[in-house]
Amino acid sequence: MRTAAIASSVLMLPAAGFAADLPLKARAARTLYDWTGFYVGGHFGYGDASFGPGTHPLPEQGVFLPHSAMGLNGGYQLGYNRQLANNVVLGIEADATFPGPLDTPALERDPQPFNTTIDYVGTVRGRIGYAFGRLMPYVTGGFAWGHTHVDINDPPVSDVIARVGHYQTGWTAGLGLEYAVSGNWTAKAEYEYVDLSRRTYDLSSFGFGDLNVEPRVHLFKLGLNYQFGDTPWMPPVDGKTKLPESSDWNVHAQTTFLPQGYGPIHSPYAGPQSLPGGGQLQATWTTTAFLGARLWDGGEFYFNPELAQGFGLNGTLGLGGFSNGEAQKAGAAFPKIRPQRYYFKQTFGLGGEQEDVADAPNQLAGKRDIDRVTLIVGRFAIGDFFDGNAYAKDPRADFMNWAMWASAAYDFPADLPGYTRGAVVELNRKDWAIRAGLFQVPSAPNSDILTFKTGGTAVEFEERHAIFEQPGKLRVGVFANSGNTANYREVVDLAAANPALDINDIATATQRNRPKYGFYVNLEQQIVNDVGLFARASWNDGQNQILSFTDIDRSISGGLSIKGSRWGRPDDTVGIGGAINGLSAAHRDFLAAGGLGLLIGDGQLNYRTERILEAYYAYSVVKNVTLTADYQLITNPAYNADRGPVSIFSGRLHAEF
Repeated sequence: MRTAAIASSVLMLPAAGFAADLPLKARAARTLYDWTGFYVGGHFGYGDASFGPGTHPLPEQGVFLPHSAMGLNGGYQLGYNRQLANNVVLGIEADATFPGPLDTPALERDPQPFNTTIDYVGTVRGRIGYAFGRLMPYVTGGFAWGHTHVDINDPPVSDVIARVGHYQTGWTAGLGLEYAVSGNWTAKAEYEYVDLSRRTYDLSSFGFGDLNVEPRVHLFKLGLNYQFGDTPWMPPVDGKTKLPESSDWNVHAQTTFLPQGYGPIHSPYAGPQSLPGGGQLQATWTTTAFLGARLWDGGEFYFNPELAQGFGLNGTLGLGGFSNGEAQKAGAAFPKIRPQRYYFKQTFGLGGEQEDVADAPNQLAGKRDIDRVTLIVGRFAIGDFFDGNAYAKDPRADFMNWAMWASAAYDFPADLPGYTRGAVVELNRKDWAIRAGLFQVPSAPNSDILTFKTGGTAVEFEERHAIFEQPGKLRVGVFANSGNTANYREVVDLAAANPALDINDIATATQRNRPKYGFYVNLEQQIVNDVGLFARASWNDGQNQILSFTDIDRSISGGLSIKGSRWGRPDDTVGIGGAINGLSAAHRDFLAAGGLGLLIGDGQLNYRTERILEAYYAYSVVKNVTLTADYQLITNPAYNADRGPVSIFSGRLHAEF
């Protein structure tokens, strides 16, 4: 942004000098920013809402701000502007705004027999603004609608026994300020009030009578818009942007739709966390914005708000190596937005040879010293910086199964969507790197609450080499977590001595601060151009409950990734791989006695290793858009030879820019 301002000034200086030597009419040729055209963008912000007396609004997460009935929220918009000769700008815009996820601790502090919430707000509005060059204040108003629902609770309050929902319509009004930043990008700040009509919920069948729900919503938004001009959804033919580009910030985005399904499987018995024997079809959809800004020399900040909707098979339960890497443990029928990443990155160059850095998601273009120290502080996924692999790392682009794109026995600290807060420091040299991190861990197994009362650590050494002039990398990592967990052997012994007690109640009652430690080895190796292999092995001690990731104590995986150059499709990829997952003896005994793991629990167990075969073909539809067909065969799902096998068929549509 700073570069854009300087560039604009430099460009204007010679023009001003030239204009002084021309007749007065030449001033009419001075160009101003033109707001005319189509645009599309996204927004993120904070809001609140009321629904009327006695409605008991659900508290949504505010993260650094207080929880509220909307919490942190965001969405997307598209529209069209027409700038008139008198600089008045007329426009029309449609948008959708989605609230954040539930703030569970706030809900538990104030239990209610039922709760009301809003799933989303949509609007179609007119806009009237006045263009002061690159700055445009405006007012806006129009039609609004939304979807609300009421949860009927059964103590404890987290147990929802019924849900009733309705659509409601109304009106909206607001005001904002928009500024052309650089390139074709504009930034805006906006306040919007939404008033939806009253809807009466008949809750008499639950013993509560009628409930009147009248949503009154306040939204405070910060947004970015990409301006296309009068040709919708296409950049100018000559490639010129409306303003000079800036290298001090960037914007990228992705969206991934991933349906999965399987047919009936052998299932003589099942537990609460078993794959249903009759088969199932589910789908997930994520949309992520990757925003980056250069603060100063070596200092960068990244922010990734993400909308997620849908569910994994059986609510992401029933497999150790789960089949969908996009399936979060906090699934939702309507999109929910989270600020998945927000972190500061400082790079300290040590001098010597430099390398080019390409523009990419969470990466600003430029140059950096090869010999460097990097510090990262904030919220991120541990896999962003540890356990990387060129061929098996991204379920949006390559293998989908959890045991394929990660060292599955590494119980990395994370909340339900898979992110944590902490710090990472890395020393990089030309042929090797070493990195270490300290992270928050969940307050209990599968909790969405992160805490520093206990913590997680990891250290990874990365070696880079060439074999017969083919590049490769070897990563070796060690990790240790300290979290509020139960000891498998202790729980099994207590359950045997007290058969009247439920083993899972014993596990919860005996949770205290306990360690988990282990290691992983991770290899990637190019064999020839466009053909590479990967291999991973990981292990943890397996004595205490899994805290964050999945029910795997030992795992090996490997496979091949082949680009389509040899058959004239260089942007296509074929992948084939396999994984074998196992459990410690204590973990097996816990599950066999009826214990529930993080994702699995059939009520009993005929133990065998869980075995996974995965193959996929990613077809490049157009640049940056791929369509993938994927097949997974999982033998002994959840380590149980009495159930399965299961064949899972998946599709995946992925787009990015």
